Amino acid sequence: MNSPVEVTSALNLPPLSLYVHLPWCVKKCPYCDFNSHALKGEIPAEEYIGALLADLENDLPLVWGRSVQSVFLGGGTPSLFSAGQIDRILAGVRSRLQLAPGAEVTLEANPGTVEHDSFAAYRDAGINRVSLGVQSFDDAALRRIGRIHGRNEVDKAIQSIGDAGLDNFNLDLMFGLPQQSLQDALRDLNQALGFGPAHLSHYQLTLEPNTVFAAQPPVLPGEDECWEMQQACAQVLDEAGFIQYEISAWALPGRQCAHNLNYWRFGDYLGIGAGAHGKVTLPATGVIRRLVKPRHPAAYLRSPKNANWYAETREIAGPERCFEFFLNQLRLRGGVDLDHFTPRTGLDWQAAQSAVQEAEHKGLLVRRGRKLMPTELGWRFINDTQALFLPRVD
Repeated sequence: MNSPVEVTSALNLPPLSLYVHLPWCVKKCPYCDFNSHALKGEIPAEEYIGALLADLENDLPLVWGRSVQSVFLGGGTPSLFSAGQIDRILAGVRSRLQLAPGAEVTLEANPGTVEHDSFAAYRDAGINRVSLGVQSFDDAALRRIGRIHGRNEVDKAIQSIGDAGLDNFNLDLMFGLPQQSLQDALRDLNQALGFGPAHLSHYQLTLEPNTVFAAQPPVLPGEDECWEMQQACAQVLDEAGFIQYEISAWALPGRQCAHNLNYWRFGDYLGIGAGAHGKVTLPATGVIRRLVKPRHPAAYLRSPKNANWYAETREIAGPERCFEFFLNQLRLRGGVDLDHFTPRTGLDWQAAQSAVQEAEHKGLLVRRGRKLMPTELGWRFINDTQALFLPRVD
């Protein structure tokens, strides 16, 4: 694929989201490769909140006049912060950015780490959506993957969510766990559905580099067994009225996660907090900029003192824009919106044409109106489909 020609006059502003990273957790899970850090002593909450808001102040000139469609507090385990502390974060955000009416504000939480406050208190702080990291309802399975909670804590956490009137909640559920059978996976899923979530993240346990499980891998179900679990669970979710709108995301109609949809549609987002990533479009100069904050909490907390907020800041070049656009939009079950390509990348369609034609020729993608849809083959081998859009060296 030849280097694409920039069409900077066609670059438009996409929707804008805000991600807030709260990096501490009680214990690092052996499969986790996120930027999370096991808590040693007390969280330096007040210092960290001050750094978050100073971080946001520093990024504001990049997004003057733009409203924020969604806020996501992720981690780590954000529910280790009290409702009062979450309230101070969100109040600081609202004083600096305009939140769109009805903006989705999500808090990630883990069962057993919501001792500070009930979910009613988090709701009063401004949270209107919760994502709960359940992973399994089987105590033995939870122990095998190093989780610190059990079924009893799960029940209490979901009860607290219901008592708070937060009907927009997600349950994270994993399959392909050590010693897990198809029947075990289906039992987990049916128990999750029994709690009436609006959204389910349903994904396979994988061994990621630089994790404990990568160094000391457990015995996992085979590839065919995991595929059978995935297909059987998909049928159950479909029959329950859930729609698969992303590789690992299922939702009742109208309950898709607005924040994650903005990522996958190649929208813009600010990221504040240790290791947070951002992507900002600047149409006046034809630039799309990638921002990365210092990864370790200790280094991040030094940023206000040394005025060095970025571990990395760079422009996303044309070929990389093309790849990232398809990398993200091909995660969506509804396919690629062709009307988004030029406004969100600033590239002419010819930048993607040869890769699209190759994907169509291989039976991985098919055009339906103004959509470019993965076929069943393309969906099963989505990584191979996405890889066709990698920048090529002539």
